[in-house]
Amino acid sequence: MIRDILNNNLRIQFRIIKALIFREIITRYGRQNIGFLWVFIEPIIFTLGVSALWFLVKGIASDIVTPFAFALTGYSSVLLWRNSANRCVLAVEPNMALMYHKNVNLIDVFLARLILEIIGVTISFIVLFIIFFFFDQIFLPENLYKVLLAWFLLIWFALALGIFVGCLSELFSFFDKIWHPTTYILFPLSGALFFVSWLPLNVQEVILYIPVVHMVELIREGFFGVVINDFKYDLQYFISFTIVLSLISLILLSFLSKRLNIQ
Repeated sequence: MIRDILNNNLRIQFRIIKALIFREIITRYGRQNIGFLWVFIEPIIFTLGVSALWFLVKGIASDIVTPFAFALTGYSSVLLWRNSANRCVLAVEPNMALMYHKNVNLIDVFLARLILEIIGVTISFIVLFIIFFFFDQIFLPENLYKVLLAWFLLIWFALALGIFVGCLSELFSFFDKIWHPTTYILFPLSGALFFVSWLPLNVQEVILYIPVVHMVELIREGFFGVVINDFKYDLQYFISFTIVLSLISLILLSFLSKRLNIQ
């Protein structure tokens, strides 16, 4: 009996999130031209731009770590958490009318946007990998398990960060004006533009406090192997940080729901 009720509730929530995702696609991209394809074409364009810049300045070049491989493994990870969080900023107000439906909850609005961004960035990562692989600009991962592990952990982090940022942007009117500049500051510090081992030891200790750096290092170790570089990451630190962030996000979500009188 309890299992049937839970399964029924899960099916309802799945349909709600699915409907919200389609609504978000139509609202954001419309029905004209290529429509929803922009979900992953936008990240592809951004990543290609960064890849081309690395190629032109020849920021890194070797037989295995080409500029395109370096940019793909770094910038795609940034897009995953940054785009997810940005889409949750002030996401509640445009969807307040939907909250009058008893089955639509605040978390559904956030999850719809987050899932859409995660799908878009993931598809763009796969498509660009195939293109770069075809042109011999990247090789098959040395350890696919590490790549997948890092990507799924980053997805978890992106979900927690998105809800955290989304709640704070609703609770504090000035937060969105702080958050967007913060993402530009975090981008060069995220590990996308460097190997941690390139940095002086005292700088390494500081930069490794930024959790996403650990996952960029893990993704690159999975792709390039340990013989290329001395990759530095701490899974326990990243997971612990994300657990704490997830708990804080859920607390903020509950507080915001009560404040907005959303059941």
